Amino acid sequence: MSAPRVRGWCPGAHRPMLSGDGLVVRVRPFRAELGAAQVAALCALSRRHGNGTLELTSRANLQVRGVSEEDFPALLEGLGALGLIDADPVVEARRNILMPVDWRPGDLTDRLHGAMLAALPALPPLPSKMGFALDSGARGQLAAGSADFRFEPGLGGGLILRADGAAKGLPVTEAKAMHALAEMAAWFVATGGRESGRMARHLKRVALPPEWQQAAPRAAGPAPSPGRTEDGQILGAPFGAIDAAALADLVARSGAEAMRLMTGRLFCLTGARPGTDAPGFVTAPGDPLLAAHACPGTPFCPQATVETRPLATRLAPRLAEPLHVSGCAKGCAFPRAAPVTLVGRDGGFDLIRDGAPADTPDLEGLSPAQIDDLPTLLPGMP
Repeated sequence: MSAPRVRGWCPGAHRPMLSGDGLVVRVRPFRAELGAAQVAALCALSRRHGNGTLELTSRANLQVRGVSEEDFPALLEGLGALGLIDADPVVEARRNILMPVDWRPGDLTDRLHGAMLAALPALPPLPSKMGFALDSGARGQLAAGSADFRFEPGLGGGLILRADGAAKGLPVTEAKAMHALAEMAAWFVATGGRESGRMARHLKRVALPPEWQQAAPRAAGPAPSPGRTEDGQILGAPFGAIDAAALADLVARSGAEAMRLMTGRLFCLTGARPGTDAPGFVTAPGDPLLAAHACPGTPFCPQATVETRPLATRLAPRLAEPLHVSGCAKGCAFPRAAPVTLVGRDGGFDLIRDGAPADTPDLEGLSPAQIDDLPTLLPGMP
């Protein structure tokens, strides 16, 4: 079997990625929020120009799947009319900004977001997968989110800018925050960071200047989980997959004012009425499907040779440990170590214990029947 093809960029609105079910078009809503009318319209666009499936990504973006080449221009026009994308493709590609779910209009997070939108065009060219975290809400929520430049409160108060992978950051004022960001981005590029691709990898081989390592960040807060909040209802999307028709129906029935996208395959329906049924979504903490990872698999990805999500749905509730089912060794859904990893290969599966998809398997060539018996197979492994 040939090695999986690793792409060095993520799909965007202006630059979609071709998958097995058509184009994948990523939508980065401003401030990670869509109003109720925008949700309804986006779901309609997904059903009209895609296959009716939205994906909630690890960076709290949405992806429209199954878009044909012929339908793509109309979809892009529709997204622009909804105010969900930048007209400038360069700015759109750079707008990888994580937001805490508890931001308020006019607060520090909101102001930093506005300042960052103005600053992005002037930043030096950065690798397309690099991103930013505005973890300046009431509680640290974004420590596990994928970001390279982090604005967050310091342990002793005040705002700091911290390079991902560094233990400490630089104290900054709000007025000087974007100037400091530009300087850090320029240092990253000047010291060969583009070859590393991400800040944390770069810091493993190049020392960060001491002046950017002065203040420790505050402790991370508890991870958000599904359930009621003072603002509405947090829900989970198993594997990040969302049926567009079900989402539109849920937003309408709940009376939600907006949908705020979160990391961890979560989203919050602000203003949602209590007690609204949400079939197909995770409504309470502890559901094993939220801890499981699975890429779309076959037939949606041309590099996969196995179905992934149906298998993960069957197995996850039966395992005592988090599960990752990957269609190939690339491991798009979770390219890190998991307690139990299954990797598709030539229609069968390789099993990896406490490892990543590219690691050496503990067992190879397992059939689908053997995989369904995995809960009894695992205890007998050496």
